[in-house]
Amino acid sequence: MNDLLVFALLFAAIGIGWWLGRRSASAQASEVPGQYYKGLNYLLDGRPDGAVDAFIDALEVNSETLETPIALGNLLRKRGEVDRAIRIHQNLLARPSLPRPQIHQAHLELARDYISAGLFDRAERLLLDLVKDSPEQRRASRRHLLDIFQSQREWAQAVDVATALLPRKSLLGPTPPAPSGASRQPVAVALAHYHCELAAEMLEQGDLQEARKQLQQALHHDRRCVRASLMLGELECQAGQYKAAIKALRKVQQQDPDYIPETVPALHEAYSQLGDTTPLRQYLQECLQSSPATGLVVAVADDVRATQGDQAAMEFLSGQLAKAPSLGGLSRLIELQAANTEGSVRENLAALQKLVARLLAERPSYRCGHCGFAGRQLHWFCPGCKHWGTVKSIRGNRVD
Repeated sequence: MNDLLVFALLFAAIGIGWWLGRRSASAQASEVPGQYYKGLNYLLDGRPDGAVDAFIDALEVNSETLETPIALGNLLRKRGEVDRAIRIHQNLLARPSLPRPQIHQAHLELARDYISAGLFDRAERLLLDLVKDSPEQRRASRRHLLDIFQSQREWAQAVDVATALLPRKSLLGPTPPAPSGASRQPVAVALAHYHCELAAEMLEQGDLQEARKQLQQALHHDRRCVRASLMLGELECQAGQYKAAIKALRKVQQQDPDYIPETVPALHEAYSQLGDTTPLRQYLQECLQSSPATGLVVAVADDVRATQGDQAAMEFLSGQLAKAPSLGGLSRLIELQAANTEGSVRENLAALQKLVARLLAERPSYRCGHCGFAGRQLHWFCPGCKHWGTVKSIRGNRVD
């Protein structure tokens, strides 16, 4: 039996006993419900299941006592005992004397139980009723509806709910940064990504015009949404609008320079289609001064190789590695050196290249700045902390 549950039940027993004693201070001890003593016996016998039910039955639920069963239900839900949490909250709702505000609170807790159990349809019905009938629980209900729609990938409904949650001032200016250690992001950040998800669906259907509208909406709600700029740049490339693509992709430098390496392939395509990659070379050199990410270093090295030759590229990489060592940069340098040597030296370099490649393969390429989740691919929605846009390339590991 979990020590935390025992402690919580002991606390509940004390609280219930105090309330019963207060209620019957002028009455005989025999008026204390037998279920209370029954619950104590269950608890002493190490039978928490029976203790929970007995304590709930012993308590006449009202505005003064509601917190005790609510707390027990929450504890059970967090421990994964969702069925028992559901039973407690359903038991509360069966009490005819429960005031209306407390009914709404119990409904909210029951909806949270259903979400934990994966019963999303039941939870959604309860939460939609609360949005309509309970001003006190409306915002919390909408937050939980967002969780449901995200998990079910119902992006249009998520947009509707998130829009209703937006503070009005967020429509007039840039998105405020999330407070340090905040458990939730600003709604506008999530809303921007919902529009990006809808844009991705439109792109799959070949509807570039509607996808463009969705991405513009994303940037309207969050001007720093890197994902929207990346997608818009790729969309404009697909549509043959290369100048518009470059404009969208170069915004990433102001939005979040850590994502600049993600823009390089699309930027290279756009400038190549325009027939002049000189501005790209100048832009990458400029970015490198403020954000020496490995992917960017490798991209500049490849450009130097194409325009000035292998020797110049090797000298460039050697200089960058002296400033900021990285496995990705080292891997590309060994590759260039191996291509310019013969015999046993080349064989040794090839063996070293394989070793570095193995080290890179064992390391994650991306990490969430909020929770530390790491993986080999870029996730816009972190699987760990459920935050949007917090996963970035790890400097030093990545090589393109």
